[in-house]
Amino acid sequence: MIIDIHGHYTTAPAALGAWRDLQIAGLKDPSKAPKASELKISDDDIRETIETNQLKLMKQRGSDLTIFSPRASFMAHHIGDFETSSTWAAICNELCFRVSQLFPEHFIPAAMLPQSPGVDPATCIPELVKCVEQYGNVAINLNPDPSGGHWTSPPLYDRHWYPIYEKMAEYDIPAMVHVSTSCNACFHTTGAHYINADTTAIMQLIQGDLFKDFPTLKFIVPHGGGAAPYHWGRYRGLAQELKKPLLADHLLKNVFFDTCVYHQPGIDLLTKVIPVDNILFASEMIGAVRGIDPETGFNYDDTRRYIEASTLLSPEQKQQIYEGNARRVYPRLDQALKAKGL
Repeated sequence: MIIDIHGHYTTAPAALGAWRDLQIAGLKDPSKAPKASELKISDDDIRETIETNQLKLMKQRGSDLTIFSPRASFMAHHIGDFETSSTWAAICNELCFRVSQLFPEHFIPAAMLPQSPGVDPATCIPELVKCVEQYGNVAINLNPDPSGGHWTSPPLYDRHWYPIYEKMAEYDIPAMVHVSTSCNACFHTTGAHYINADTTAIMQLIQGDLFKDFPTLKFIVPHGGGAAPYHWGRYRGLAQELKKPLLADHLLKNVFFDTCVYHQPGIDLLTKVIPVDNILFASEMIGAVRGIDPETGFNYDDTRRYIEASTLLSPEQKQQIYEGNARRVYPRLDQALKAKGL
């Protein structure tokens, strides 16, 4: 199988965005606030948006299964309060669950959390539990910066986050570290804020000793780990100065990188620097970069082409990236596939 671990419902029916606009308007004028029950999206609406977009491209590009979560830029945890985020997360998670029910061979859900700046992460637990126990979610997305580019939350190694980590350990689910929209004009959402957050997460995890408390915890740092692989010597050196163990022991038993890197030299560097055991196939399509690369004639986010073209990876290593690592890092995914005889 070829498993894409990083997919978002970026093509959700227009009614979802219209409902969200009303929810945001309702923050200033409560008379405009919609009820969740007023959002009407039919199964046919979902089928149309998936069959003509994600599923069409999956078939064209040769991937089999996508771990599917709500649109990252739509999470926007900085908007409103916890109740705002709670209602919004529940709606978005239910939609991804419905996608997985309508297309069970091709999609399996991962949850966004109802995070809100300054709010105890323990408030996210009920939604997390529901998504795992009722929806069969195999992972969560964890936003290390719910403030939207102002970084008001403690670092990831802080006990502030432990309520979520405890549930992750209990359910044996990984978290993809994924920020949302930037509301700081200095940081373009997908070009700067995302990559900054990936890099920041790596450094935070190096600074702390989180995995001493949670030895089974697993994080996926998307977009190829941001700048971290390119500067791996810097991080090895900083860990050494901080009197931390070698990164192979301090980080790489628990931290993994995806292949959302949109050119061949980037993938080649990733596979040279990061052990194959720590790389998982992903495309994030249809996502941040949707255009065609004039140098290749193919879409930037057609990441399978880069893996296939690699002269550094053996066929066995490519299959490890495509499937083997995902089944190891996402145990509930592996269980779901085995239940289907796969």
